[in-house]
Amino acid sequence: MQRIWFSNYDFTECKSHDYEAPILKPNHCVSAILVGGSVAATLDILFAFSLAAFYGATPDRVLHTVASGVFGDPAYSGGIEMASYGLLFHFFLSYLWATVFLVAALRIPRLVSRPWLSVPMLGIIVFLSMRLLVLPLSAYPRPVSFKLLTTTMDLVAHILLFGLPIVIATKNALQRSRFDSPSVSAQSELR
Repeated sequence: MQRIWFSNYDFTECKSHDYEAPILKPNHCVSAILVGGSVAATLDILFAFSLAAFYGATPDRVLHTVASGVFGDPAYSGGIEMASYGLLFHFFLSYLWATVFLVAALRIPRLVSRPWLSVPMLGIIVFLSMRLLVLPLSAYPRPVSFKLLTTTMDLVAHILLFGLPIVIATKNALQRSRFDSPSVSAQSELR
C-alpha cells in the first residue's frame, strides 16, 4: 500500500512520528471524523435553521445560502437540487474540520487533554476561518457582516455545537485506541 505523507504524519497508520503520541487504528480515525463531523454538522445546521426561522427565512433558504458559496447567486433559484448541494457542502466542511482537529490532536495531545481550552479554540478558529477566509474567497454573493447579536450567537454556537462534538469524538477515539493497543492489553493481562 502506498503511503500518503503530510509533513511527518503517516495517514495510512494514522500516527505521528515526532513524539510518543497515541496510535490510532484507521477505524478509530474514521469514527472520530464521522461521529464528530456528523454531530457537529447536524447541530450547526439545526442552529442555522432556528436562527433563520427567527428572522423569517426557511431551511431551504439556509441550504441555498450554503450552496451559494460554490454556485453564487444562481444557487438561490436552484430548488431542491441546490438545497441538497448546500447540505452536502455543509457536511463536507464539517468532516474536513473534524479531520483537521484529529490531525492536530495527534500532533499536540494536549488538545484533547484540555478540552476546556481546545473546544473554544476550535470553535473560534472555525468561526473566523469561515467568516474571514472561506466566505470572502468563495462565490458567496453577499458581503460578510458582523452584526453584534447574530455574530455573538453564531460564535457561541460554533464553540458549543460545533467544536464540542468534534473534540469529544476525537478524545473518545484516542481513548479507545489507547485501550485497544497491544501494550495496554498486555499490561492489563498481567494484573
